[in-house]
Amino acid sequence: MKTLTADGRLLFATRLARLFAYGFLAVVLVLYLAQAGLSEAVVGLLLTLTLIGDTVISLWMTTRADRFGRRRTLIIGTLLMLFAALLFAGTQEFIPLLIAATIGVISPSGNEVGPFLSIEQAALSQIVPDRERTHVFAWYNLVGSFATAFGALCGGGLAQLLQNNGITPLNSYRAIVIGYGLMGLLLLLIFTRLSAKVEAPSPPTRAEPPRGTLPHGQRGALGLHRSRRVVFKLSALFSLDAFAGGFVVSSFVAYWLNVRFGAEPGALGAIFFAANILAGISALMAARFAKRLGLINTMVYTHIPSNILLILVPLMPTLSWAVLMLLLRFSISQMDVPTRQSYTMAVVDPDERSAAAGVTGVARTTGAAISPSITGALMSYPLLLNVPFYLAGGLKIIYDVLLYRSFKAIKPPEERV
Repeated sequence: MKTLTADGRLLFATRLARLFAYGFLAVVLVLYLAQAGLSEAVVGLLLTLTLIGDTVISLWMTTRADRFGRRRTLIIGTLLMLFAALLFAGTQEFIPLLIAATIGVISPSGNEVGPFLSIEQAALSQIVPDRERTHVFAWYNLVGSFATAFGALCGGGLAQLLQNNGITPLNSYRAIVIGYGLMGLLLLLIFTRLSAKVEAPSPPTRAEPPRGTLPHGQRGALGLHRSRRVVFKLSALFSLDAFAGGFVVSSFVAYWLNVRFGAEPGALGAIFFAANILAGISALMAARFAKRLGLINTMVYTHIPSNILLILVPLMPTLSWAVLMLLLRFSISQMDVPTRQSYTMAVVDPDERSAAAGVTGVARTTGAAISPSITGALMSYPLLLNVPFYLAGGLKIIYDVLLYRSFKAIKPPEERV
């Protein structure tokens, strides 16, 4: 925290509040929609449309944030989060829920959605030195994982407490949705306190650009110029990784544990609390690994074992063993997150960072948007209940191999010395 400016501390606070809200809701979201009378296939479709809506809106907002204003873009994103909470809490009808899912900001996985992460990464990269960037990103992800963990624990625990005191499951889950909206109000207040230092710098004049790129400062439709090729290549790979991860979003894993082993909401909250705590610690360890191995090597060498553990989860005979495999997986699964974020910010020009983070983030959201509808369809058949875990683990390993082959030779500034 001593490394951070006042704006940096505020950005850490928004990360904490937002991820708490996401974890608070994600652990009961599918259970809430099921109690509202929606089938597994319809829930999967709704979550897919949620992520597609987030993708389109995030792409439009993040690729313009450096010109329109980062602070204003963040505030608008918070208003969309509030809009989604109001409609989800106020109706059980599919069409209003569809509108809220498509336009608003709802996280079915407990992970980042919307324009927030991309813009905050760009702002943090601007206010910390290169040598500290991965370390700061590691702590940034640690804060997020811990916040998601406490959110999941509180969401599952509160739902269980309300049900134990005579509240119907539907209304207990609705209380969680209302709490999600209240956290959105807190976010709005924090974003208004950011200073002008988080805004994008003016692009400096440079020499003739490499062939196939736009001149420096002359932006394309996505707000990129010299870094377009690298960003598009990273985006394609990140999209594959996210597509694989979309098969096992937290909401569906919680539902799977409930159906397969009868896990109650309180137990689910505790499980995802522990999982996200471990994920946060693994993200913090990533900075140390990256200093020794490099960013790309850290991403790949830690990601492959975590995906093998993911494949093992449905093969376990009891809840205890399945949870153990899940927790072991989370203990190393997030080491690629701060390294991925840091690498993306390192290999693009400073005035392209919001756009680069936005494009790669939207690529991830797009990939993740498709798979929940497939997962919902698969989970509606008992014999196919475990298939999403196998698909997720296998595709993620393919992503790791492709990423290593494509980017092992492209070094960030701190690794070129």
